Amino acid sequence: MKKIYIVLTAVVLGLFAAGCESYFDVNLKDQPTLEDLMSRNTSTRQYLAHLYSYLPYDERIRENEGGTVMRSDEMLPGSSQYETFWYKVRRGDYSAAYTQTQGTGNFFEKYYIAINQCTTFMDNVEQPNVKESERRLREVMKAEARFLRAYYYFVLFRQYGPVIIWGDQAADINVDAALLDRNTVDENLDFIISEIDKAIEVLPYSMADIGENLTSNMGRVTKGAAMALKSRILLWAASPLWNGQDGTGIYDGLRNKSGDRLFPEYDESKWDKAAAAAKAVIDLNRYSLCSAADAPGNDFQKAETAYQKVWFETWETSPETIWGWWFRSQDDGYLGSVGYYIGFSAPRTIALEGYQLITPSLKLVDAYPMYETGRYPVVGYEKTAGLIDYSRPIVDPESGYQATGWTENYTQPLDYDLYQRGAYPSWATPVKAHNSTVGRDPRYYASLVPNGFWWPSETTHQGPAMKFTCYNSDQATVKWMSEGQVNRVGYSWRRLYKANNPLHVSSDYNTIRYVYPAFRMAEIYFNYAEACNEKKSRDAAEAIKYIDMVRARSGLCGLREAYPEIDFDNGDGSTTIAGVTRTNKEWLRWIIFQEKMVEMSFEGQRHYDACRWMIAKEEYNTENWTLHVKADNYEDSYDRVSDDYMGGRARFENRDYLFPFSTAQLAEMTNFTQNPGW
Repeated sequence: MKKIYIVLTAVVLGLFAAGCESYFDVNLKDQPTLEDLMSRNTSTRQYLAHLYSYLPYDERIRENEGGTVMRSDEMLPGSSQYETFWYKVRRGDYSAAYTQTQGTGNFFEKYYIAINQCTTFMDNVEQPNVKESERRLREVMKAEARFLRAYYYFVLFRQYGPVIIWGDQAADINVDAALLDRNTVDENLDFIISEIDKAIEVLPYSMADIGENLTSNMGRVTKGAAMALKSRILLWAASPLWNGQDGTGIYDGLRNKSGDRLFPEYDESKWDKAAAAAKAVIDLNRYSLCSAADAPGNDFQKAETAYQKVWFETWETSPETIWGWWFRSQDDGYLGSVGYYIGFSAPRTIALEGYQLITPSLKLVDAYPMYETGRYPVVGYEKTAGLIDYSRPIVDPESGYQATGWTENYTQPLDYDLYQRGAYPSWATPVKAHNSTVGRDPRYYASLVPNGFWWPSETTHQGPAMKFTCYNSDQATVKWMSEGQVNRVGYSWRRLYKANNPLHVSSDYNTIRYVYPAFRMAEIYFNYAEACNEKKSRDAAEAIKYIDMVRARSGLCGLREAYPEIDFDNGDGSTTIAGVTRTNKEWLRWIIFQEKMVEMSFEGQRHYDACRWMIAKEEYNTENWTLHVKADNYEDSYDRVSDDYMGGRARFENRDYLFPFSTAQLAEMTNFTQNPGW
């Protein structure tokens, strides 16, 4: 069992913060004994920092440990000189035999080590010789470790489903591996929630409340962070994958060696628990959406600025980030922290080290609502050969969206930061814009640079401002080629690029630092709205109230104004839009998903939403639809095609809702229950 657990006796993991900017920047140093380490505040802090160092690199979406953005239908990754784990997972090219190491998606060992180290810390942090004035700090540190232990169980759960719950007992290196098997879903979730509740009772609202310096302790867990995690977990617990499987029965026969059914039957009351948990965070009145009411510019620019503040606002001043961490710098090399993300998103001719590997899917591009009407332009897709066909969108005619045609001399919306004394920049001359890019909500332009639009900077790596044009001609700034880092979708992702930020030399990347919002208030609003729509005592008015708050931040009208034909309060009634008929409850559910996909794009939410609702098999299996980037002229480059992209298409089967336990792990744990399909 040494592959699963580590017993800490002579401790050799004392780690300490390497500067004042991040609680997670840690380095290894030897310490003598556990008792000695825990008797001193400095080394105890170092140990706690080490516990935080196990947090998954969800923000590094292209790397092996990164979040699931690349697996989802919101992204279509560009080509790479080497394929990471997620490239293979996306096309279904992985197996239990393949996931042997952390580099290939096997994080089982890592997080049980983390869990055990959290337990060891909890068992030893409250030393008898600690000064009375330091006891409150020690209590909080123990609660932080308890939260982190629960979080690491959650990380295992989201990847594998129910796992072994070790509880408060110390790890036993002599345990018989053949006796181990999985606890049930409910046992997993009950333990995690009970641990979070214990942490909530002790954690402060802010580290300043216990006299800790905020600048040097950014990212440490607070009461709000624990409550936000509870909200997310209880929403998942109520969702079909974890709560009755929506009638699919994929996991009905899955039992552990004791004969316990691992997945529960449907329990409608779980939606009420999810609603209550989200509302509890709201009722703290400590967090709100970022606003730009006092910012310069017109209403559209204010809305765009407000959305950009989610990432660009500093940690201390952001009202929306409940918990998160700096984009961490370890192993980022020359690209630095956030520069890593931007470097893999930006066009190569426009930015030094631009690789264009992180690009949005056409489905995500289609999801952004129209600014004037507030309606989502595409309500679905026709199918070709049984697969969703992005070249055949089902367009809502009332939205104002046009899937074809051109607008000549279009004045592209630009960030207010690019305006000189209130005047539109002279270098950004009007463009010939495809109609599909016109009139979208401010988040569209804050997140994307469509083919034919100006990159939002007065200067680029090669000198003057440039349009991002993507097709197979020397006239294009990003010319298509069969090999190399070129844009293969037709849209650039720029959400983490702040207008006018220089990307001229390598050092420009190293200086960019933002907070990754692991939990933010918009998610809590979505959690609450979804639960209100699904719970037995359905409350459409409450759901709409909080969805409208998110929409209002982006300058959109309320849902009742945008969709007057839908009687949202009568959930059992039905409405037909563009030939698509759904019950009104289903329409509100669909709207919540559309809004969340847009608002939280590339934040790692979409894949888990698609899995917990068990719609990924329907939504992910599609050809690699892109703009026609192989066309030899700009006009034809806006045709949608499925054969320009290099690489296999996305594939998703029932087995893919959960990852397999590796065969190497199962060789030790011979009676351990594998997930179906593996």
